Amino acid sequence: MKRILFCIGLVLPILLGAAWHWSSTSINRPLSITEPTTVIEAKAGDGLIKVLARLERLGLIPSARASRLALRIQGHSVNLKVGEYELQQGDTLLELLGRFERGDVVLYPVTIPEGVTFDWMLTYLKSLDFIRHTLTGPDDAQLKSYRFAADYLEGQFLPETYFVTRGETDVSVLDRSFTAMQQTLSAVWSSCDPKTPLKSPQEALILASIVERETGVPNERPQIAGVFTRRLTKGMRLQTDPTIIYGLGDNYDGNLRRVHLNDTKNPYNTYLIKGLPPTPIALPGTAAISAVCNPTTDDSLYFVAKGDGSHAFSATLGEHNRNVRRYQLNRRSNYRSSPAP
Repeated sequence: MKRILFCIGLVLPILLGAAWHWSSTSINRPLSITEPTTVIEAKAGDGLIKVLARLERLGLIPSARASRLALRIQGHSVNLKVGEYELQQGDTLLELLGRFERGDVVLYPVTIPEGVTFDWMLTYLKSLDFIRHTLTGPDDAQLKSYRFAADYLEGQFLPETYFVTRGETDVSVLDRSFTAMQQTLSAVWSSCDPKTPLKSPQEALILASIVERETGVPNERPQIAGVFTRRLTKGMRLQTDPTIIYGLGDNYDGNLRRVHLNDTKNPYNTYLIKGLPPTPIALPGTAAISAVCNPTTDDSLYFVAKGDGSHAFSATLGEHNRNVRRYQLNRRSNYRSSPAP
C-alpha cells in the first residue's frame, strides 16, 4: 500500500504539471486565423460553450471541449459581453476572451458631414447595414421627442462622427447627435458677443446653418458670419442663395434663376424677406455656431465667390459690383464653388 501511495505521489505531480503545461499552451497558442482580420459575434444569451463551439466551427480552435477544459484548469471564467469582436493574426484564445470580458467590441463610424440636411442624415442612417432601422421616415412619431427645443428638426443635430456597435438603432444615433447639439449650442451661446443682433440660441442656429452652407474655406466662417450679423444689425436683407435653394426643395434643378429671386411664396427667400428665414437650412457644426456668436468685426457687408472656394469681401456696393464682374461675370474655365481636394 505504501508503495502504491509512493507511486501516486510521484506520478500525480507529473500529471498535474503536464495538465497545467498543456492547458497553458492551449489557451496561449495563436488562433488559426487565415485572414488579416476576422470578426466573431457574441450574441445575447451566449455562454462560453456556445462561443467556443462557434470558434471551433470557424476552424479557429481545434476543439471547443478541450479549450473549455484548458480554461477550467487555468482557473479562467469569462463574463461575455454582447457584441462583435475583431480577431487579428497572432491573437490567442486568452486574449480574445479578455476582450469579451472587457467588452472591447468592434465600433463602426457614423459620420454626419457639416452642412447636410436632416433629410440627408435620415437617408444616410437608413443606408448603413450595421444600424437597426426603426424609423419609417421624417414624420415618424419617435421624432416628436426632439421638438421641445423648436418646432422643427432641421439643424437640431450636431454633425460629427459617432461610433456605434452593430445593432444600435437609428434613434440612438439621433439621441446622441441631438444631445450634442443642445449642449454645444448652450455652451457657445453663453459666450456670445453681447452686441449680437441674434435674440436666442435658435436664431444663432439658423444663422450658423446659413454660414455653413456659404462657407467653402473653413477659416472664412467668422468673416461670413460677420457680414450677416452686420447686415442684420443694419436692417439689410441677407440676400443669400442657399436659403432660396433650401426653400425650393426638390424643385431646385441646380440653376438659380431670377424668377426664384423674385418668388414671394418662398418663405426662405432672403432676397425679399427681412431678417432670418423661419428655420435652419442645414446641420451646422460647432465652428459655424462659434463663428456667428463671435464674428469678425471689420466693416464688410458683401462677399462673392472667387471660384476657388474662397470669397472676396467688400464694404461698399460699388466694390462688391466690381468683384462680381471680376469673379462671376468673367468666370475662369476652372471655376469652382468649393476648394480643390
